[in-house]
Amino acid sequence: MSQVLKIKKVRSNVEKRRLAGVSVTTLLSVLSLLFFGFLNPGKDKTTFGFVLNNEWVLIKEWVISSQTGSRIFSLVAVAASVAAALAFRKGARIVLPTGIATFGIFMAFITWVASGKFIPFTGLLQGSLLLAVPLIFGSMSGLICERSGVINIAIEGQLLASAFVSGVVASLTHQSAWGLLAAPFAGASISLLLATFAIKFSVDQVILGFVINVFVIGFTSFLYKKLLVPYQASWNTAPTFSQLEIPLLSKIPIIGPIFFSQSVVVYLMFIIVGVITFALFKTKWGLRTRAIGEHPTAADTVGIDVNKLRFRNVVIAGLVAGIGGAYYTVGSVGAFGNEMTAGAGFIALAALIFGKWSPMGAVFAALLFGFADNLQSTLTIIGVGIPSEFMLMVPYIATIIAVTGLVGRVRAPAADGIPYRRGGAN
Repeated sequence: MSQVLKIKKVRSNVEKRRLAGVSVTTLLSVLSLLFFGFLNPGKDKTTFGFVLNNEWVLIKEWVISSQTGSRIFSLVAVAASVAAALAFRKGARIVLPTGIATFGIFMAFITWVASGKFIPFTGLLQGSLLLAVPLIFGSMSGLICERSGVINIAIEGQLLASAFVSGVVASLTHQSAWGLLAAPFAGASISLLLATFAIKFSVDQVILGFVINVFVIGFTSFLYKKLLVPYQASWNTAPTFSQLEIPLLSKIPIIGPIFFSQSVVVYLMFIIVGVITFALFKTKWGLRTRAIGEHPTAADTVGIDVNKLRFRNVVIAGLVAGIGGAYYTVGSVGAFGNEMTAGAGFIALAALIFGKWSPMGAVFAALLFGFADNLQSTLTIIGVGIPSEFMLMVPYIATIIAVTGLVGRVRAPAADGIPYRRGGAN
């Protein structure tokens, strides 16, 4: 009977979250119509650009009346919200209408706020992907650790250490490939510290992660001031990877420049996300990893060495984060900057939580944060009438919304953060 009541309670909580999602979307859609649809933006037209490089031209520019466009997009959002409410009443899925409503709200906002301006729409999306690259690598690192039962707060340190090593090695060898190869080992070294103290000595994993981050920030800052600044010409001028265009696919309008005209680091990201998704749910390693993260005692009874697998997975996670750190130097700007990750590790952790500890969920959450970051940069550059200080808050506001549970409750792996001792309490 208690099991039946528990199932009913879970279903009730799910329905409450679905209802909350529909209610919030509907409210925002109505506010969008009232504000963006009827408040005069002050200018006549908003221009969206869709051609970025030398891709095939489907539509070069789209010029739309700012007020009319805002009304149309707001009405689309309202209609989609109504459809979501009807789907909820019928017990059907609400993901698609809710997504359409969200897109309508966003487009209404952009059309209104960028009145009289030019929005490089394809460039906005491409920049969002590029800003999300280290976040995706970081969230994949956190995913492997936390699915194994180890909390990884040290993502920031893994990214920063890897960026430093990648930049220095590439500068000294004048080869971006060597920098990329060295970066995963730097990330794995940080993971080795995390695994040793968290798994072998059962140190509190949250505190340990923060200590590792502070250590890496301090150590790289010291070397930056004492080595990279005075000897920048030889130690901090790394070559970067050029874009590799995939024939034909890179010519596809909008999609081509975003996904098929990127550097080797971005293509590696696509491959690694696919491999992790497949391995986690389709292989024996993935089954064992999920088992030690959910119920290590049960895994131990069937012959799985829990701590050995956890140790190995934490090191693997460091290798993954290391490639993300390399993106900061050999994948983009070349030179290492002091504390250049700027909290990306914590945003990656938020993406993992927002994505409900699933690979694709974490990827979409990271893309959302990347988009929020790039949107504030784009709107600031084109000079919209919103204070730049407020725009700088946008990605961090999105992060707070993610981790405070406003997007729905999420459940971490049951044994996440709990050290395992054979024959002892967990």
